[in-house]
Amino acid sequence: MPALIRSRLTDWTTLLPLIAVLVLAATWGRHLPGPLIVVVAALLAGAVLAAVHHAEVVAHKVGEPLGSLVLAVAVTVIEVGLIVTLMISGGDKTQALARDTVFAAVMITCNGILGLSLLLGALRRRVAVFNPEGTGGALATVATLATLSMVVPTFTTSRPGPEFSPAQLAFAAVASLALYGLFVMVQTGRHRDYFLPVTQEGSIMPEDADGDGHADPPSTRTALASLALLVVALVAVVGDAKTISPAIESGVEAANLPQAFVGVVIALLVLLPETLAAARAARRDRVQISLNLALGSAMASIGLTIPAIALASIWLEGPLLLGLGGTQLTLLALTAVTGVLTVVPGRATVLQGGVHLVLLAAFVFLAASP
Repeated sequence: MPALIRSRLTDWTTLLPLIAVLVLAATWGRHLPGPLIVVVAALLAGAVLAAVHHAEVVAHKVGEPLGSLVLAVAVTVIEVGLIVTLMISGGDKTQALARDTVFAAVMITCNGILGLSLLLGALRRRVAVFNPEGTGGALATVATLATLSMVVPTFTTSRPGPEFSPAQLAFAAVASLALYGLFVMVQTGRHRDYFLPVTQEGSIMPEDADGDGHADPPSTRTALASLALLVVALVAVVGDAKTISPAIESGVEAANLPQAFVGVVIALLVLLPETLAAARAARRDRVQISLNLALGSAMASIGLTIPAIALASIWLEGPLLLGLGGTQLTLLALTAVTGVLTVVPGRATVLQGGVHLVLLAAFVFLAASP
């Protein structure tokens, strides 16, 4: 038992979040030289990977599809923390940061993670199989949230720019929370079976049908320890990312990229845990879990971020720009239409995966070269 305790205390998934938090406390509010920025960035990446590990331990304890929800919410906490802290300290140049980051998260999840998952699943079994009822409901929720929060502000007439009035912002925040809460109730309760992995024949997959030798669920003590370490890892990620954010902004500016590209960088950073977890699930022939992660993250990015930003706007100065531009609206519409055509059959080949990945590449390219 003492050896087991020592092994637990010296495990990298335990040490890295703790070290990252200590470094955060030592560097908070200071101007960092280049070498130290590299160290903080490395610790941030380690904290992200540790967060993935601990979220998966908790997810394994609570089971699917609730397990996918754990990681999605954890990643969204990172995203909200980054956006709010950067907007509070960034001034006028961060007025559109929430929109840019949330839109980037939607494009990365609905095209990047979803496309990669379908591609890996199809390469393994020739055809990736999933449940169209659950996936279709998730996609419909994402499309509705994205339209209410980022399309409608472009066409409202109460303000001169692409922004909501206070009353409209409050409605969008409440509607986002209500819709997200309703989806979680459906996913984890009444229609839980719609979000479980299925076999090639369409029946619900047994726990270890993929033959990955999945271990028994962890003990309650282990799950609680991982939950605590997950919180520590999230604090480290948010804080360390805030610490190196000036370097990110300076790098974007030095590369002559638009300010909006900062949102893309942030989204890529915070969605790394989801991407790794989804790829692992797809390689184990559990494509439905990958799609739960992808669309659940997109949904949480909007459904939780917009209310948080709406609340933070009480203290933020200047307008909060949420409406998308013409190019972004086109990409969002194309993503929604393509997503429907992908989801409806409940089966996908490498072609569908490739189409979504090309859409992601188009988004990143146009974000860098509008």
